[in-house]
Amino acid sequence: MSEVLTHTAPLWRWTGGANGGTWYFLSITGADAETLSATALMRKLEGLGRGFGSIKVQARIGDTHFATSVFPSKGDGAWLLPVKAAVRKAEDLAEDEPVEVELTF
Repeated sequence: MSEVLTHTAPLWRWTGGANGGTWYFLSITGADAETLSATALMRKLEGLGRGFGSIKVQARIGDTHFATSVFPSKGDGAWLLPVKAAVRKAEDLAEDEPVEVELTF
């Protein structure tokens, strides 16, 4: 049985790492983050946990559907959804603007 949640958050950019790359994310917070945490815990208990505690998801932003994973953020209880350049371009997304995403997992 799949779960679906819809969340709105500003698109933000992270720059750094060993190669100085740039990545864009949405932070999933609040009750939606709690739902993802509970799902990750149940999957871990069932022996279905994934690396870094991630969860595979099908995401939809506007008319763009894509497969990716969400990752727990260290320390703040949020989950991070990476948003690829192709999605940002297709949906004309701008940094710091609110973005609505639908996640199925």
